[in-house]
Amino acid sequence: QKGHDPLLLKAIADKIGTTVDKIADFELNLFDVQPAALGGLQTEFLYSARLDNLATVFCSVEALVEYSANIDDAEDICLVALFDHEEVGSRSAHGAGSPIMAEATRRISTGLSDKSDTLNPDLYGAVLRKSFVLSCDQAHAIHPNYSSKHESAHSPKLNAGVVIKSNSNQRYTTNSVTGFIIRELARGANLPIQEFVVRNDCPCGSTIGPIISGNTGIRTVDIGMPQLSMHSCREMMGIVDLTNGVELFKAYFGGFAALDDKLEG
Repeated sequence: QKGHDPLLLKAIADKIGTTVDKIADFELNLFDVQPAALGGLQTEFLYSARLDNLATVFCSVEALVEYSANIDDAEDICLVALFDHEEVGSRSAHGAGSPIMAEATRRISTGLSDKSDTLNPDLYGAVLRKSFVLSCDQAHAIHPNYSSKHESAHSPKLNAGVVIKSNSNQRYTTNSVTGFIIRELARGANLPIQEFVVRNDCPCGSTIGPIISGNTGIRTVDIGMPQLSMHSCREMMGIVDLTNGVELFKAYFGGFAALDDKLEG
């Protein structure tokens, strides 16, 4: 109890139906409890807390559920991995910097081996080489009051498509090959794509993409849906981009393998 306000402890105890002397310790976080809301003159915007990155979580899971409804002939393994602690560096027991992704890939490879209890190193290497990761985190849309913060040719707009993020300092994982794959998948699905490169005189954030790619060697691309007010208690994005996000994930689940087989080198 030392170091905590007595009224706060009493409020917590009352809420969980116990007494203050029974509380050994606790973790307490405050967050916006208002439900999401639509707005704009044409109801074209979504206002909500934690769009970064729950919007991507929603789109990826929705797409996987829809895709999995008809996969009788599918030969690929599609999965969605959702990690804690991205905003604080991902270096935790269950963040993207943990062994989870590499271990999951290893265990799947073991299950596919001729002897299900023994990992075939050649098969594991082939799985890594043939795998592909979409590192999906929300992207910074251009703000009309601060348009100078973006390069003119790299100014993502709301409701204009998913953004491919690139950075020569490897803050994002996109390269010529992984970016091409996403552009081709989007083109095949008739989906708009936007491009983003941060201004040279502005710092660039990062994602879990470089962490996963560095830990596993799996090809990775960084993408995201554009939004405003990132990291505010109330964020804003375009509703059309939710549809764009779901459709791009579905195009990836259903079309990546065939496209990848056509690539040489």
